[in-house]
Amino acid sequence: MKTYSAKPADIEKSWVLIDAEGLVVGRLATIIANRLRGKHKPSFTPHMDCGDNVIVVNADKVVFTGNKRRDKTYYWHTGYPGGIKQRTADQLLEGRFPERVLSKAVERMMPGGPLSRKQMSNLRIYAGAEHPHEAQQPAVLDVASLNKKNTRV
Repeated sequence: MKTYSAKPADIEKSWVLIDAEGLVVGRLATIIANRLRGKHKPSFTPHMDCGDNVIVVNADKVVFTGNKRRDKTYYWHTGYPGGIKQRTADQLLEGRFPERVLSKAVERMMPGGPLSRKQMSNLRIYAGAEHPHEAQQPAVLDVASLNKKNTRV
């Protein structure tokens, strides 16, 4: 039996729409990361971009479990001495770009490298309910019905 390796001509990409309202950030991020990599397909090949294009709407309405919304801290450095900065998850979700919480969660679940950066370009996250990708006719993925732990009441 020979090992199957997908060729670029064999890869079929589809479009998936996910409504993130009321979903737990970490659980949603794992589902998105698996879709972006293509691990849900039987033709998964680790060195090829065989994942789907994912559209996420209502990213500003995601939830955290426990006290993470208040306690989880995101750090970055400006590049200058003493330039470490921080914000809590609550400040990010209430701020100007609330979709960055979900974007960072997915990005940190992907393996590092050029292929992961290419696969991250197939992710489109929108804070509101509107998106400009109606022409692609995305299939709706109901993440809340996959597991009762995916939602937070």
